[in-house]
Amino acid sequence: MSELRYNLITRDWVIIATERAKRPKDFLKAGKEKKILPEYRPDCPFCPGNEAKTPGETLRLGSESAWKVRSVYNLFGALSPDTQPGRKISGIYLSMQGSGNHEVIIEHPRHDMMIPLMKDEEVGDIIRAYKNRYLSLASDKGIEAIIIFKNHGSSAGTSLEHPHSQLVATPIVPPQIRSRVSAAMNYFDSTGRCIFCKTLEEELKEKARIVLETDKFVSFMPYASYAPFMTWIFPRRHVASFGEINDAEIKDLAINLKNTLQKLYYGLDNPDFNYAIRSMPVKESGTEYLHWYLSIIPRLTQPAGFELGSGIFINTSLPEESAEFLRQVKPPSGER
Repeated sequence: MSELRYNLITRDWVIIATERAKRPKDFLKAGKEKKILPEYRPDCPFCPGNEAKTPGETLRLGSESAWKVRSVYNLFGALSPDTQPGRKISGIYLSMQGSGNHEVIIEHPRHDMMIPLMKDEEVGDIIRAYKNRYLSLASDKGIEAIIIFKNHGSSAGTSLEHPHSQLVATPIVPPQIRSRVSAAMNYFDSTGRCIFCKTLEEELKEKARIVLETDKFVSFMPYASYAPFMTWIFPRRHVASFGEINDAEIKDLAINLKNTLQKLYYGLDNPDFNYAIRSMPVKESGTEYLHWYLSIIPRLTQPAGFELGSGIFINTSLPEESAEFLRQVKPPSGER
């Protein structure tokens, strides 16, 4: 029989469709075209030598002639730092100017490189760039929330092949973030515990949904995962804001993130995915009831009418079986 599961953190009900559940291998895309990318494309604005083709640079790691990671303004930014924040009310209608910031983090000089194939220190550079831009934008009095995310593959919304992430700083706290904050506050008021710390404690005790443990981070599949192979990476240390990640944690997160994505890359043949860093609103850091985490959503299924009409997702995979499958995935010998 199918089972309804409740996610305490997101406050979502999820249907785990056990009667039509797929085995992990069933999510491999039969006949999926394997596109081989070149190391360099002369027409790619993110490739070395084409720096003048991108808008203003906000960060560069490495030297002028040999950069490792760059952050630039998004050419078609959803929000603009040149616009002043301010609400406008007309009757029942509320609007704001599109103030904020939208940047692209170019992750690597090579056009064909992906995080699962990078060296640990290269992934660490990406995370350092995230933190640098997060802290810089968090100091802007008009910014309320910062969302760092990555789209990998066409079904995940990417339009440029060169490896990159994005950052959007908004003048409001998005409802999804506010909902998670509210759930965490309610749980803390009722129990005196952080719901994230408690969740991690229970997952480590049960072990069934753990994917990977490193010194300072744990990747696991939520009990009520709303998508197949949905994976969370939690810091072991309680800290509300991603901006407070320290150097040792950056190194360890690089290892955990790379290896978790490696398991997806080799186990499911490089699936499209999104990931996002979920952090406290920038003006509310230092709380006892919430800490940041990274969420990975492989794009293996499409929401349909029931999901869109109800907000209840149907997951055709068992998180316990999917986690067991990924635990067994090892990269080929000699992988860098």
